[in-house]
Amino acid sequence: MKTVALECENGGERLDVFLASNIPDLSRSAAAKLIISGSVTLREKPLSKNHKTSAGEIYTVIQEEPEDPVAVPQDIPLNIVFEDADVIVVNKPRGMVVHPAPGHSDGTLVNALLFHCGDSLSGIGGVKRPGIVHRIDKDTSGLVIAAKNDRAHLSLAEQLKTRTLMREYDAVVRGVLKADSGTIDAPIGRHHTDRKRQAVSQLHSRNAVTHYEVLARYRGFSHVRCRLETGRTHQIRVHLAHIGHPVLGDTVYGMKKPELGMSSQCLHAKRLKFIHPSTGGQVDLISDLPDYFVQVIIKLENR
Repeated sequence: MKTVALECENGGERLDVFLASNIPDLSRSAAAKLIISGSVTLREKPLSKNHKTSAGEIYTVIQEEPEDPVAVPQDIPLNIVFEDADVIVVNKPRGMVVHPAPGHSDGTLVNALLFHCGDSLSGIGGVKRPGIVHRIDKDTSGLVIAAKNDRAHLSLAEQLKTRTLMREYDAVVRGVLKADSGTIDAPIGRHHTDRKRQAVSQLHSRNAVTHYEVLARYRGFSHVRCRLETGRTHQIRVHLAHIGHPVLGDTVYGMKKPELGMSSQCLHAKRLKFIHPSTGGQVDLISDLPDYFVQVIIKLENR
């Protein structure tokens, strides 16, 4: 069990709406269940879900902490780009989830890494995410790095924090960008009504910066390369949609129907550059564009 104290700044919202907006990964329906069960109190008195918040009130919320599922080794083929005693870099296929989560208890990259690496994965990520330093979305293909020991994990995490671990992505986006390059500097936070989405927002957000350059222009589409300065959830997808150029096939932030045969985002983690945790030397890895991406480019060239 965990207890959270939330102070209301403005007031005027229904209590379930307020809770869902201020507790990460809590849906409005889940907030309502907490209230009905008596797990939300004001001055030690349970409240109803219709309670209207008031500025200055402090609400106490008691939540059960779900147990992390223990990932088990599975013999799943891996496309290994780089591996030594400290790190392993894998070219993840589109459609593979990085680590176990509700609805994806197995068949993930972590399950495959556990089979391949045995006990030589760092424990910092816990039983659900052993070795995982950063994630990419299920339907994003490309390079993912994992740490084989805690020392390497801490080094790579610090590089993410200080932005010395460089990540570049290729994407096909809707529309023709006018500028050859640019920077999108816009904070990202959870969408105010859809808890599964992110959005550019000034409320409960964190700074997010994406640099981009145009590699090629086609009729109605562009091939762009993005470099992450920060690493927010769905950052590239949210930022490109924010400037009016959503990623092709992204039915969450772009068109709701598939285009050019793409029912998931045309986004590939193409390049990783980092300082090796032991040698101090620079490791620069590049992944070729996968077949699905190449086929999209061919279609655009022949339009």
